Amino acid sequence: MLEHLENLPPDPILGLSAAYHEDKNPNKIDLGVGVYKDETGMTPIMAAVHEAEERLLASEQSKSYLPQAGVAEFNQGVLELVFGRGHTVLNAGRAVSVQAPGGCGALRIGAEVINRSKAGNTVWLSDPSWPNHYPLLQGADLTIRTYPYYDMARRDIDFAAMLSALQEATPGDVLLLHGCCHNPCGADLDAAQWQALTDLVLEKALVPYIDVAYQGLAQGLDEDAAGWRQMASQVPEMLVASSCSKNFGLYRERAGAILFVAADSAQAETAKMQAMNAARQIYSMPPSHGAAIAGLILNSVDLRQSWEQELQAMRDRVNGMRDKLVQRLEAGGQYDFGFIRKQFGLFSFLGITSEQIQRLRDEYAIYMVGSTRMNVAGLTPDNIDYFTDSLLAVL
Repeated sequence: MLEHLENLPPDPILGLSAAYHEDKNPNKIDLGVGVYKDETGMTPIMAAVHEAEERLLASEQSKSYLPQAGVAEFNQGVLELVFGRGHTVLNAGRAVSVQAPGGCGALRIGAEVINRSKAGNTVWLSDPSWPNHYPLLQGADLTIRTYPYYDMARRDIDFAAMLSALQEATPGDVLLLHGCCHNPCGADLDAAQWQALTDLVLEKALVPYIDVAYQGLAQGLDEDAAGWRQMASQVPEMLVASSCSKNFGLYRERAGAILFVAADSAQAETAKMQAMNAARQIYSMPPSHGAAIAGLILNSVDLRQSWEQELQAMRDRVNGMRDKLVQRLEAGGQYDFGFIRKQFGLFSFLGITSEQIQRLRDEYAIYMVGSTRMNVAGLTPDNIDYFTDSLLAVL
């Protein structure tokens, strides 16, 4: 049997990371892998996470299975984190949460429920979008269409083209939106654009699906959520895939949740049952550790305060590196990279050529993916001058 399998090319980002680790250049910089890094280049464990783990270790009495929906405190905490306490969908009992293995697991379970509702339903993805959106959704037998989002020439969102393309969407189609810190371009929708999309969703009877992978890393936990919270207060249905990988630093613990907003509480419970049934068929029972950590932090006054302070420091560091990068590049006098300062989250498109990307790798040991997406968090006070000098050299 196995002899009939064909080799597959390596994942481009994982392959890039492997090449970086093998590089002997002491000045090498990894701007490819999408994880937060501190000023030393490490991806740290947050102090709130350490403390939560210690409390769990002291109090945990069993390793038996969790309930099918996952850690109850985690699900309630994520609902309030995503929508805000007192939001109309929470007060009306219209929103439910099911724990999933990270944001990927949440996206896939959501896709399975969509397909159960309407086999082969169409999901609209932004162009560009996170590459893993495609296999996660297509693997659930959904149909993928795209809408223009980022104009590389203008280095900004092409919102008019986006609205024009979505005129072709039909009732029941799913509109997948990045909640904040768009991956890969870093360009986020503003309040007016969120409202315009809400109007479009209502007019064409679409179902919004919000991928929330970076809440708190753009402008703030509540500020980042303002757009989708406003949309949720107006639309009859919504799906949200929430991840704790970035804002809690729980990458390897795979803590996420799929949230459903329905027309009423009965429909919400039906969606929840369908999600749990789909999960049962894929991975059976949810993991505990990461969700238990996040749930404890979200429901503990002191841990929540510590976490929010650490999250603000992470956000300030990334936004500060954006500003320093633009300052240093503008000092050259002939290149305008001011758009980087206007974007949010870990990523930005540099917009340089493939040949320049290859030169950065071959001549300077600076690694980024071929789309020119760079992880701004890979820059530190110690390497930013080397990076800007190298970039200006290849430009």
